[in-house]
Amino acid sequence: MTAPHTPSGPTLWAVADLHAAVRANQEHIEAIGPRTPEDWLIVAGDVAENIDLVTRVMGRLAERFSTVVWAPGNHELFSRSFDRYRGVERYGELVRRMRKLGVVTPEDPYPVFHGVTVAPLFTLYDYSFRAPGCSVAEALEAAKRKSLMLTDEFTIAPFVDIRAWCWERLAYTTRRLSRVDGPTILVNHWPLVREPVDTLRYPEIGLWCGTRHTRSWARRYNARAVVYGHLHMPGEVIVDGIPHIEASLGYPREWGSPMWPGTGRPWPYPVMEAGA
Repeated sequence: MTAPHTPSGPTLWAVADLHAAVRANQEHIEAIGPRTPEDWLIVAGDVAENIDLVTRVMGRLAERFSTVVWAPGNHELFSRSFDRYRGVERYGELVRRMRKLGVVTPEDPYPVFHGVTVAPLFTLYDYSFRAPGCSVAEALEAAKRKSLMLTDEFTIAPFVDIRAWCWERLAYTTRRLSRVDGPTILVNHWPLVREPVDTLRYPEIGLWCGTRHTRSWARRYNARAVVYGHLHMPGEVIVDGIPHIEASLGYPREWGSPMWPGTGRPWPYPVMEAGA
């Protein structure tokens, strides 16, 4: 991918997978700031696991940018049996806190950045990124045999019917997106298409990486770009002529891609510049 030029006008920036509990990530999070007073920021999930830490980080970012748009990731949903908020209630508490900060959530009216609707989504996953002819139970058992069970199975799935919640979110989101006129930028923590998932070293991990039911959304809802995170493989994939951009920070052990901070390419990622 060719590195985008450095914007000079009001810009919509994007980050994902800040994992703020990791000490080495703090320097990069504190460096996130606007170039102009009119700049916006997309945060595509996985800010942290602790709700209070999520609130503190998002509060600092909201103070710096004109508008901050947030889509939750799986790590924000991580719960323990003794936590006050779990499953759907945890998401509701996160939304309430973000609204108090003035951060746009998937439950709010979609904001418009210089003529383009920025739509934060929350779709989860339903295990449908699995091998053909394999049932969900068979796919999970195969992943278990290879010791590839993601933490989601112990910190999200015990507290909610994840597939039912995913399908509920899909129906809710398509109703909302169908009412949008004009171009969009779609923001989701999980990728909307399978192409980036298929490049994973262990394909079984795809079970927790999205849903096949979002495959057509970028074309259907007139997306100029899709922003996502989750895979910790920052870069850009073009599907049906539309860029799907992963803007992850990820973990220090992964910092080798040319998209990561300090390697010559911009991060946060400049998704759109006003007038460009």
